[in-house]
Amino acid sequence: MAKFESLSVARWIDRGFYRLTAAFAVGIAGILVWILVTLFQTAYPAIAKFGLGFLFSSRWSVQEEIFGALPLIYGTVVSALVALAIAVPIGVGIAVFLTEDFLPAQIRTPIAFVIELLAAVPSVVYGLWAIVVFIPFVKPVLELVHQVLGWIPLFGSAPTNVGLMYTSLILAIMISPTIIAISRDSLVSLPPQLRQGALALGATRWETILKVLLPASLSGIVGAVMLALGRALGETMVAAMLIGSKNAISASLFAPGQTIASMIANQFGEATGLQRASLLYAGLILMLITLAVNVLAELIISRFQQVEH
Repeated sequence: MAKFESLSVARWIDRGFYRLTAAFAVGIAGILVWILVTLFQTAYPAIAKFGLGFLFSSRWSVQEEIFGALPLIYGTVVSALVALAIAVPIGVGIAVFLTEDFLPAQIRTPIAFVIELLAAVPSVVYGLWAIVVFIPFVKPVLELVHQVLGWIPLFGSAPTNVGLMYTSLILAIMISPTIIAISRDSLVSLPPQLRQGALALGATRWETILKVLLPASLSGIVGAVMLALGRALGETMVAAMLIGSKNAISASLFAPGQTIASMIANQFGEATGLQRASLLYAGLILMLITLAVNVLAELIISRFQQVEH
């Protein structure tokens, strides 16, 4: 009798836990829909006036109430992609370094802990550090690059104290801990038989890493990269402090620019009417871009997991 009662209580607890977690899942989806609907409603005056032309217009004039988001989208996407191009090889390389026996465990563990702590540093601190320390240190290097490679449009503008490149470099530093931590966890979780089997078949250490371990942990690494990309796309304070707030598209990475997040941070406090609606329209676009990145990440991870199995 007691055993029957305990089973009934266990079933009741299981059923209650299932319903509670299901309610939370539905609640999260509901919050997402609520945010999207609210953004759409508040941005509707701009959506009704500019339509999809808002995505392809480069002019942003508060006095004339003409607004276009193309330079904002360009700055957001380019700064995030450049940061990703810098952070991915460095992050994955450090993750491999921390999971293989290149250093004793007594040294690897504190290094991994410090790297994970970097992910918790507020973005405004990164921005202040960049202004005071990083930019004065890096600017001479960028000036040299401009002198040597200035004939290439990508480096055509002379570096100033602000610009797209500074933003991308700090974003790369900010997202690297995420890539390192998740990639490291993916590599650590691999069965030891993979490494042992590859070495037993005569593979060298680097052949084992490049041809066995990294492909086997690719789904986790891709997830880390997509998560880092999502953070880079939505970063506000660093972009607002470093990018230069110039609403223009330039082929040079050294030129000032603008992102959606930095534009909203700089103008939303004083915005009214159509300007406010346009900023919210830009925010809606940023949210849709981020959602698209997350959906793409899920599809890519699912594809790689199917291949692995």
